[in-house]
Amino acid sequence: MSWQQRIEQQLAQRRADDSFRVRQANERGSGRLLISNGRRYLNFSSNDYLGLSLHPGIIRAWQKGAEQYGVGSGGSGHVTGYSRAHQQLEEALSGWLGYPRALLFISGFAANQAVITALAQKQDRILADRLSHASLLEAAMLSPAQLRRFAHNDVRALEKLLAAACEGQQLVITEGVFSMDGDQAPLGAIAAAARARGGWLLVDDAHGIGVAGEEGRGSCHQLRVKPDLLIVTFGKAFGVSGAAVLCSDEVADYLLQFARHLIYSTAMPPAQACALSAALEAIRHGDEQRARLRDNIAAFRRGAARLPLGLIDSQTAIQPLIVGENARTLGLAARLRERGFWLTAIRPPTVPVGSARLRVTLTAEHTREDVDALLEALHDETRE
Repeated sequence: MSWQQRIEQQLAQRRADDSFRVRQANERGSGRLLISNGRRYLNFSSNDYLGLSLHPGIIRAWQKGAEQYGVGSGGSGHVTGYSRAHQQLEEALSGWLGYPRALLFISGFAANQAVITALAQKQDRILADRLSHASLLEAAMLSPAQLRRFAHNDVRALEKLLAAACEGQQLVITEGVFSMDGDQAPLGAIAAAARARGGWLLVDDAHGIGVAGEEGRGSCHQLRVKPDLLIVTFGKAFGVSGAAVLCSDEVADYLLQFARHLIYSTAMPPAQACALSAALEAIRHGDEQRARLRDNIAAFRRGAARLPLGLIDSQTAIQPLIVGENARTLGLAARLRERGFWLTAIRPPTVPVGSARLRVTLTAEHTREDVDALLEALHDETRE
């Protein structure tokens, strides 16, 4: 079979399974309102949980940074791309989250890949929650270490894997808040299990940072757990993009020597680091926004409990509604879009077969009227 035939066959299979992905350009897509082809929609698909992507102070910080530093970094941080703006952001993050060091990365995907690739060796074992993000699982699969996955949030299953003989080191991987189910990991029990066997714990808190814990310090702070490696990303509650790894001085120095994603990638623009520093301050003083978000979550769950759809036990901004079949999920999303609601149909292979869903994400910018209108539309469209 030729390259072309293989590609055509796999694309045809995706279309036949109703799992073919299509991007749609919009004029504005990160806030409460999404504008596409001139039409306005209530946006229930954004990860901008606190509404900071359109925060005037953060926008001004980026503009001021661009005026001072230009619009690009000019190279890797190991060459000319590391600026005072990057350094200040790293210092602020490490102090806020209680770690000796923070290292900035261009994306959460890159941060996860870099850490696992740099650390894992042939004799090591990686134990990852089965529902961990694709960036974590892919890095583990491509590393020379052995990858074993444990049942979602199942600490006993993890303990059994940790107890098996291992010549090297063991790295336990999980998320603070899972991106497709919205549920939270039992981080205290997972951390205890890892440390009882001398393993390290890596937590990707992309969907917890900024939202959970005092001052939005995230899931680990909320549950009083300090993992050996904490990954925080800036494309969700921070409202921007990028990521950071929080770690010890020694691990930071090691990653600066051996993390190829850090060494051989152009650094994020200094202006972006300026915006992220402003976003960090907004998050630290964002108790009012977090309270509004909690109210919206509670209101949605009260109404969604009466829907003929599966409602996952999530107390976070991610509220998946399980529909089941791909075609039915696509149809429901399309009907809701006709009514002015933008929701995304999530289908396999992103989620398990038979669990296609509408991934509803709530933000502090949604009003109670927005939430009630969505619930009314969902009741109407699922009545039959």
